[in-house]
Amino acid sequence: MSTTTKDIDISTFQSDFEARSLDMICINESRQQHPWWYNFKYMAVGMLFGIVFIKAEIISWFRIQEMFRLQSFHMYGVIGTAVIVGMISVWLIKKFNIKTIHGEKIEFHPKKFNKGQIYGALIFGLGWALTGACPGPLFAQIGTGSLVVLVVLLSAIAGTWTYGYFREKLPH
Repeated sequence: MSTTTKDIDISTFQSDFEARSLDMICINESRQQHPWWYNFKYMAVGMLFGIVFIKAEIISWFRIQEMFRLQSFHMYGVIGTAVIVGMISVWLIKKFNIKTIHGEKIEFHPKKFNKGQIYGALIFGLGWALTGACPGPLFAQIGTGSLVVLVVLLSAIAGTWTYGYFREKLPH
């Protein structure tokens, strides 16, 4: 898109719909063009991520159930570590003005909180507790041969499509 975030002032919008339509603008999208084979690096990182998930038992249905039943610290430790690493990473990026691997500036934009996030989190947590899977580990679970997780993946895709279809009617 030719519109940049600097050209957009959210306060000038007259309706909630107009403001929410900004969600569709990818404000951190790279302006550089790369050959298709550059995407293999993402596949390699994804495969490494999946191996780590398997070895750390993050994809284990039993570990996830232990977490939701408050029987084990394992998953809370993993999630807490991820949050701390993320916080330190963002701090370092901001402090040292770190750029992407292609030399582009990394920008952080504030997001407005709304009540729809609470509803979404509750639905996400309920689905996670019932199925023992969240979007990240789904593919690692399928990769280990748990083909029943394909039902969960298809359900997640259907849920995403349903949200997109009813988005304008939902509370935000």
